[in-house]
Amino acid sequence: MEKKVLVKREIFSRIVGHLTKEEVTVITGARQTGKTTILLQLKDHLIHGKKINPSRIKIFNLDLLSDLEGIRNQTDFIKFLREELNKEKFLYVFIDEIQRLESPGRFLKGIYDLKLPLKLLVTGSSSLEIKSKVFESLTGRKRLFHVWPFSFSEYLSCYDPSLSELLKKKSISAIHKRIILDHLFDFIIFGGYPRVVLAKSKEEKIQVLDEIYSSYVEKDIVGFIKVKNPLNFSKLVALLSDQIGGLINLKEVSSTLGINHRTLEHYLSALENTFVINITRPFFTNIRKELTKMPKIYFVDNGMRNLALKYFAKFVDSRDKGELLENFVLSSLLKKGNLTVNYWRTKDKSEVDFICRDYYGNTIPIEVKAAELKKPEITKGLRSFIERYNPARAFLINLSLEKTIKFKNTRIEFILPYSIGRI
Repeated sequence: MEKKVLVKREIFSRIVGHLTKEEVTVITGARQTGKTTILLQLKDHLIHGKKINPSRIKIFNLDLLSDLEGIRNQTDFIKFLREELNKEKFLYVFIDEIQRLESPGRFLKGIYDLKLPLKLLVTGSSSLEIKSKVFESLTGRKRLFHVWPFSFSEYLSCYDPSLSELLKKKSISAIHKRIILDHLFDFIIFGGYPRVVLAKSKEEKIQVLDEIYSSYVEKDIVGFIKVKNPLNFSKLVALLSDQIGGLINLKEVSSTLGINHRTLEHYLSALENTFVINITRPFFTNIRKELTKMPKIYFVDNGMRNLALKYFAKFVDSRDKGELLENFVLSSLLKKGNLTVNYWRTKDKSEVDFICRDYYGNTIPIEVKAAELKKPEITKGLRSFIERYNPARAFLINLSLEKTIKFKNTRIEFILPYSIGRI
């Protein structure tokens, strides 16, 4: 079946809704996650959906030197905008890769505070750059939207939108379950970067992943973050990729790589703030303990993890299917955007893979098992957590069983991985 080239992202309608607000719309996300495509889709929405004259929409891509030079001088750019506003009553000004400017925060604040009849929308590829260069200057003047690699639902939309719609149903046929699981297993191996999803073969997918990583290292790591030893940095990424879901002893990692602790922390911060990894910390009611105990490391995208490890075996044949499934679940929880995710582990080694907390203070424990369960089985860790914290709901993600049971006062749902949207 031929894949669709463009997918309207799940976040798209929320960004569209913000186009009518005075605040600067800030879109962040890793390289190659589709931010520029969203800008083009927004332009198309304004022209064809809102009947806006194309002359009122100005797009600048600061990865292009001509565009960068054209707006680098704020005074001259404001003069340009005023000249355009002599012809048009209102402008939409989209700036792609805003972090390319030397002081983008002050640049945008200066324009915003003039209260010109225009809407500013900008994108940036690095949380570190956006935080350091944009956020502080735009306090009270911005709204942030984060673009992740495709969710599994968005991935399915590239192949068959009807399958994506089935994910919303609680009960589907065994045939469709198998079809969706087959797609899921591919997604778990190659991840959700749009160009990877749209690639036609396994070899092309791996090549695209390699290009994305190379671009990331050259432009983000060596460029802005100024990692002095890219080889050591790449060794760290490879080491982490082999330990997803496990406790990370930073002293051991530092010793293994021969780099000092401060450099290691700098590298990990760079990886987290450029959306390559997620550092998952333990769940405690005492937040100071939460910040001091050993973290776990996951990759935001399974494909990038497998590239770093240089291992693309089929999911059913993989030596680490448990870790891959766990990483997929963590990534899916991050993409939901409304949850804080931790793990739970006690001194007697009772453990729950993920503890989610929503904005209302609800706590949801989640266990992940890469197994085809025949009947409900509550793990020791999940049982212990429920007895201690009495959550209203809990989930056990597995590869076959769909059933709901009650333990104590907790409703435990056994679900397949593609049903994670229910959480």
